[in-house]
Parts: sequence; structure tokens; C-alpha cells
Amino acid sequence: MAWIVAVIAVIAAVAATARSYRAERSEQLAVAHAELAERQAKAAEARTAALVDEIRQLARKRIPAAALALSHPSAQVPGLREAAEVDGGAARLLTEAVQAARTAVMEERQRVDAAARAAMRGTSAKIQSLLNQSQQLLHELQHEYDDPRILQLDFRNELALRRTQSTAVLCDAWPGLARQNSPLVEIVLGAQSRVAGYERIKVANHLRDERLGLAARAAEPLAIALAELLANATAYSHPDTDVQVTVQQSGGRGAFLVVDDAGIGMDDDALDRARALLAGPAEVLLTELGDPPQTGFAVVGRLVVQYGFHCHIEASPFGGMRTILRVPAHLLTVLEEDHSLSALAPAPVSATPAPEQPAVPAPSARPDPAPVEAPTGLPTRRRRAPRPAAATPDPAAPAAGQVSRTPEQAESSWAALQQGTLIGRSVAGRVPAPDADGHDHLGDQDDQGDDEK
Repeated sequence: MAWIVAVIAVIAAVAATARSYRAERSEQLAVAHAELAERQAKAAEARTAALVDEIRQLARKRIPAAALALSHPSAQVPGLREAAEVDGGAARLLTEAVQAARTAVMEERQRVDAAARAAMRGTSAKIQSLLNQSQQLLHELQHEYDDPRILQLDFRNELALRRTQSTAVLCDAWPGLARQNSPLVEIVLGAQSRVAGYERIKVANHLRDERLGLAARAAEPLAIALAELLANATAYSHPDTDVQVTVQQSGGRGAFLVVDDAGIGMDDDALDRARALLAGPAEVLLTELGDPPQTGFAVVGRLVVQYGFHCHIEASPFGGMRTILRVPAHLLTVLEEDHSLSALAPAPVSATPAPEQPAVPAPSARPDPAPVEAPTGLPTRRRRAPRPAAATPDPAAPAAGQVSRTPEQAESSWAALQQGTLIGRSVAGRVPAPDADGHDHLGDQDDQGDDEK
């Protein structure tokens, strides 16, 4: 019996030990669960706090920065501050919110910009019509009254018309003026007359064919584009410096209009933006042009896209900027012989000017008069090319054998003429001047008058 009692005692002890172990184990598990729940609660609170901070940053910084970056591409858009505390789903939603805000802002800006373009387009058309009527009336007054103030008023009306025309082109409107096929040099002169500093613009004509013209549909757009480039060149250069315009003709690539100024130049960012505008982007918002709007390059870019021009800007050897406007060959034409050129159009400059010839007596069929010694200091005319064979001139035919001169040679000849005139008057009555020499000086004065126009 004793052993039975012992077995029962052992079993009871084992059962008590098991119950104690289970109780202790349950207590440990309860503590572990409590600690886990506490850690999870703290983690959830941290995630919630991080998400709240990210939403706060989204509203205060990220969305405004994303809207600013639409106008200033260099602006930085901040990302998630606590990326480790925000799960993947929440991070994607926050990024989508930024993109949605960006899209909404862009659509609203485009809608507002389209409405502003429509309003400006209609207003520009009305103002342009009134300015054209004013210009016609001023031209009539110039023929009736000899008052220089009318000419000044006409010039200011032309400046206002150019600004209105540029605004209309920027708003996708028609330039508002139809022209015929026009000589390229006359288009350059027309663009020059629309700029406030027109007297500083010097045009050099290097065309091989002086009757090279532009198709009617592209004549006015080219004048508008060149006027904008000249306005920029004169506005951003010193008033005492000249703006050089060179008209060149290429083989199969068309013609080139090169504008050089000695202005302040551009930094790299401004140059990149100017090249982007001149390339003709698909869309330029009016709100991106600054305050006040700088529309020059944007207007040229619109015309480049519409008419197939090409415009490039770079640093100029004169210290400022050089702008090259290329006119494609399919827009060029050669005008008929009966089309009279403007008297103000510069004559083509020869690539290799003829060398000066020494003074030699011209051959003549009649006996020469008695030689008369010229007074000291009186300039003697030197011919730059040999006289052609004697022939009866045709009054209807243009003068042949005329040699184009550079501005420096023309200035030197004109100064020599004036000096010779003064000296000749001082010695008048002592030595008579030969008739042939007097005729040559008269011809030189006529040539100089043509060069000055």
C-alpha cells in the first residue's frame, strides 16, 4: 500500500509542477503580448505622425514648389522627408497628389492663358487697324505740310504699330499686312525704320544679286522678326555704339541676316532660354515672359515655326551678341527687271574691291588742251578702274563701270572733295581749273550722294 501512496504523491507533485509551469508560461506570454502591443502602438503613432508631417509638407512646400517649377525649371521640388516611416502605399499616394496638383495647375494656366490670348488678339486687331488709319492720315499730312513734327509723329506711330503687331503674332494672329514680292534689302530697311535707334543700325549688302527678293507671304513676317532682333540689339547696347547688319547670300541654303551688337551680352542661363525661345517651342505661356513681358525672342520663335525661318544666337566678336536669321531658299525669288529698287537700298559691296589705278591721261580723239599746272594742295582725281572704250552712251541704259566703294573710301573721297573745294576757292582767279577735272569732281559728288542714301 505504501508504494501506491508514493505513486499518488509523485503524480500530485508532477501535476502541481505542470500547473505552476503553465501559469508562469501564460504570464510570460501575456507580458510578451503586452510589450508587442505597446511597440505596435508606438510604431503606429510614429507612422501617423510621419504621415501627418508629410501631408503638412505636401500642402506647404511640395505642391507650391511643383507649381513654381512649371515657370522656373531650375526650382527644386522637395521629396518625402521621412521616407522610412511612410509605407509604400502612402508614399505613392503622396507622389500622385503632387502630380495631380501639377497637372491641375498647368491646365488652369493654359485655360487662363488661352483666354488672355483671345482678349489680346481681338484688342490688337482693333488697335492695329486704328494705327494703320493714323499712318495713312499722317502720310497725307506730310504731303500737305512741311513740318518735321509730322514725321516724328509718324515714326512714333510706326513704333506703336510694331509693338501691336508683335503682340498679335505672339497671340497666334495674322501679321495684319499683305505685301508683294519684295527685295530683301528693302525688307531690311523697313525693319530698321521700325526701331527706335534706327540711326545706329548700319546695313552692309553682300548679296550677289541685288534683285534677290522674298516671297509675298513671308515678306512681312521677316520684317517683324528682324525688327524684334534689331530692337533687342539697340536696347541692350550703348547708345554710342553701332549695330551691324550684314545681308549675305548662300548657295543652296538661302540668305542670311546677321545682326551684331556691342552690348552687355548674356549669361549662360539667359542664353539657353533665348535659344529655346528662338527654336520655336510648341507653346509659350504669356505668364512665362516676365513682368513686364519680354516678347522679342518669343515673337521670333513663333514666326520661325510658322514660316520656316531659322534663328541662332551666340556671342559676337564685337563683345555683345550675334543673331543669325536664315531665310530658306524656297522663300526667295528674283524680281523682274522692271521692278525699281528703293534709292535708300544699299548697293552690294564687292567681295574684292578693285585696286586703285595710278593717274594716267585718258585717251581722247581730240587734241589735249594746253597743260595747266594745278595749284599746290588741290586734290587730283584718281580713277579706280580704266575708262572703257569710247562709245555713244545710251541714256536709257544704266551707267556701266561704276565701282562700289566701302564707307571708309567714300568718306575719304568726300573729305578730299570738300578740302579741294575750299582750296580751289582760295586760289580762284589765279589759275583756271581744267574742264575735264571739274566734270570728274561733279561726277564724284553725285556718286557720294548715292552712297549717302
